[in-house]
Amino acid sequence: MQQTPSPTRVLVVDDDPTVAEVVAGYLGRAGFAVDQAADGPGALARAAARWPDLVVLDLMLPGMDGLEVCRALRGRGPVPVIMLTARGDEEDRILGLEIGADDYVTKPFSPRELVLRVESVLRRGRTGPQVPGSSAPAPGGVAHRAGITLDALARRATRDGRELALTVREFDLLSFLLRHPGVAFTREELMREVWGWDFGDLSTVTVHVRRLRGKVEDDPAAPRLIQTVWGIGYRFDAPPEADDEGPPDDGPGGEARRDEGRRDGDGRGAGSDA
Repeated sequence: MQQTPSPTRVLVVDDDPTVAEVVAGYLGRAGFAVDQAADGPGALARAAARWPDLVVLDLMLPGMDGLEVCRALRGRGPVPVIMLTARGDEEDRILGLEIGADDYVTKPFSPRELVLRVESVLRRGRTGPQVPGSSAPAPGGVAHRAGITLDALARRATRDGRELALTVREFDLLSFLLRHPGVAFTREELMREVWGWDFGDLSTVTVHVRRLRGKVEDDPAAPRLIQTVWGIGYRFDAPPEADDEGPPDDGPGGEARRDEGRRDGDGRGAGSDA
């Protein structure tokens, strides 16, 4: 007899019982199994008892705040995290992303939007980034560039044989850049192609590029691989290795963008703050 697969489990951590119940209700109706916790120690205990597939985590928790909880969870194992914050300050959102949150939603928020964000993070964690302009997953196989080996199907990346500890979004960003070397992308394009969003806070892209540089560059302060193209955005510069799988997909803009990526813009633009 074929066993029914267990539902995807989401841990909701919020000290506001109304918010927690609303979020849990929407996630439950979307088919998720939901655990709840009202504080940091409770969240860690819940996660230890039954490891979640994703955590929806409020930043402002009593005692042990959401940043501490996120750090503690990351120390125990990989798990996607979506931060909830009532603060409008950009520094709080960036700090959450800096410690490894995969996404954030600012209160007040639409519960339906949160469910879509949860589904998006989980989908990308399982299938990897999408081919630009297509609903099909990115090509499988293994890519090799600049000492980086990335296996899209196994969701595993190494640099000079050393495993890279990447979040879901960092892995997707690296995978996308590896498959489009020499092409300059704006932050808006990266948000659309890697995150799947047509709108959002572009500092999300900036922070993830900064974090990724810290993991793949010899000197993140003077990056050689992930270059800032002033007035445009970012470009991955690395020659293919001997066993690379072939020419990359040109992505949005093709050869025209490849030529554009070799030129600096006239001013400080989309990538100027990284």
